[in-house]
Amino acid sequence: MAAPKQLPFSLPPPEGGAVDVLFVAAEHSGDQHAARAVRELRALRPNARVCAVGGPALATAGAQLLLDLTAHSALGFAAVIKIPFFRRLIGDIVRWVGEHRPKVVCFVDSSGLNLRIAKALYARGFTAKAGGPTRALYLISPQIWASRAGRRFAMAAHLDGLATIFPFEAKCYADTNLPVTFVGHPFVAPEHVRPVCYDPAGPILLLPGSRKGAVARIFPALLDAFLWYRNDGGDRDAVVLYPSEKILGALQAAKPPANVRLVRAGEGADALGASAVLTSSGTMSLECALAGIPGAVVYRTDPVTYLIGRWIVKVPYLGIANLLLGEAMYPEYIQGAATPARLAAQLTAALGDPARIEQTQKQAAQLRSLLSQPAVGSVGEWLARHLD
Repeated sequence: MAAPKQLPFSLPPPEGGAVDVLFVAAEHSGDQHAARAVRELRALRPNARVCAVGGPALATAGAQLLLDLTAHSALGFAAVIKIPFFRRLIGDIVRWVGEHRPKVVCFVDSSGLNLRIAKALYARGFTAKAGGPTRALYLISPQIWASRAGRRFAMAAHLDGLATIFPFEAKCYADTNLPVTFVGHPFVAPEHVRPVCYDPAGPILLLPGSRKGAVARIFPALLDAFLWYRNDGGDRDAVVLYPSEKILGALQAAKPPANVRLVRAGEGADALGASAVLTSSGTMSLECALAGIPGAVVYRTDPVTYLIGRWIVKVPYLGIANLLLGEAMYPEYIQGAATPARLAAQLTAALGDPARIEQTQKQAAQLRSLLSQPAVGSVGEWLARHLD
């Protein structure tokens, strides 16, 4: 997919001539998180004026959408930041903030793009840290606890506040002057619609991820494990959740058998019930963990990336549920360790070991408690305080 060489238009002015918050959310997940923040803020401040460079979820939540940036999220912002489209986008956002002076700019995830915008706003003197009128906030911390921890000092220099969705992240910024607030994880918010649930009589869930390259490497391993399980006497069918038509093509290329059903994520009105899961280490692994579905994490990448990752990433686990609990709720099988026999054995245990199933349910309850919103400090309250 080629990026356009320039924006189709300059960002329009805010309707009504003034704005309280400008959100910048580059990816679909960030668009969803930002929309939740808008809904919570509007519950507290019904007249809050919100604009967004984001996506359809923000528009549905009531923000004036200046540009649908999620349409370009497949490009990978860290890799394409030199493309003229993004250079102009950063310049247009900076000029827009300087002209319309929102009380707050709230960046959501996508650190490759958003931290560059924050730095540019600071350099122009528009943000509070630089003596300007606009507070620069960040929702959802980059994973500095896993890699590139030094980013925290630039963030502290350019930002006025950070809201995290994992409780341990505040400690990662303890040696900076950046105010950090844990606001609870959106997956345990009351309005969150869980895509999966535990059903001991349900099918096996196979989740190879949402990026085409990762799916091409991980799905064959999951498929081989499922076939091994079936050849060893297992009788469950499997379901694969996929996020887009592009990923569907990658799945179909592996030629799954008839007892492996491919289902578009969000296709049904109800949560998909599953009895066991083999999952990549992405976002859906946390959804499965919170639902109490027993299983294992599988990760495969090219050898060079893996070696670089081992040098850069300094955490004991890849799966976020395991990191949060400090133990392997989901045993992790990385690179060559992800053999069909080992993964099939995990499926058999997840389906037939009562102690394993009970332990998974207890760990799921622990996770839900860890990630729940604090008594004071929702994302809406955090934004409202900064507006004051």
